[in-house]
Amino acid sequence: MRVLVTRPLPAAEATARRLEAAGHEAILLPLMRATHLTASASAALEAPYAAIALTSAETVRVLALSGDNLSKHLITPCFCVGEATAQAAEQLGFTDIRTGAGTGEALAELIAVSVVTPPQLPLLYLTGTPRSNGLEEGLRQRGIDYRTVECYRMEPIAHVGDRLVDLAQSNRPDAVVLYSRETARHLVRILAEAGLDTASLSPRYLCLSPAIAAALPGGTLSQTAARPDEDSLFRLL
Repeated sequence: MRVLVTRPLPAAEATARRLEAAGHEAILLPLMRATHLTASASAALEAPYAAIALTSAETVRVLALSGDNLSKHLITPCFCVGEATAQAAEQLGFTDIRTGAGTGEALAELIAVSVVTPPQLPLLYLTGTPRSNGLEEGLRQRGIDYRTVECYRMEPIAHVGDRLVDLAQSNRPDAVVLYSRETARHLVRILAEAGLDTASLSPRYLCLSPAIAAALPGGTLSQTAARPDEDSLFRLL
């Protein structure tokens, strides 16, 4: 099966390797790239906090570049949204990792049940933009004090439209895998600007979450992973 991988590098390369190992043909075409704000991450770590919350492995990549003083923070409790983020945090050296069920809402619940008494210092939420508000809304509902610091920005990559049009017009992929709502929205915008719809590019869209599927136009043949992780997404293939 020919599968179009739209997620940013370097994660896209890891996904492509997994697809090829399973016998599929991976078409690598990242639609977004991350701009890292390492100074923001470094400054955030120097202000007092009770624990760290991470909802993306991209934040871990920013932390890896944030300077030589990271080691003293690696013993801090680190709440990770899911397995992929937790694995990245472990590889970086965090030793006290608490892993959620894959959504911001579930991570807020994990944080709430892990904190017996409200900490005197805020939770440090290191994240990017754009992002969903699941964790922040969940923390507000539970009265948990937190501080949000944006450490990266996801930005569209220019000049990918021509490649998408070429794929739509010849040798279409059998499926497109989508890992973020913003990437799905960007893909739809590119196709619309070229006078194409999602069906023109591929007959199937495999989405990591319901929010991603909801970003696709009505009539798009989409499927959503049972859990928000890559293993579940690959089972749809």
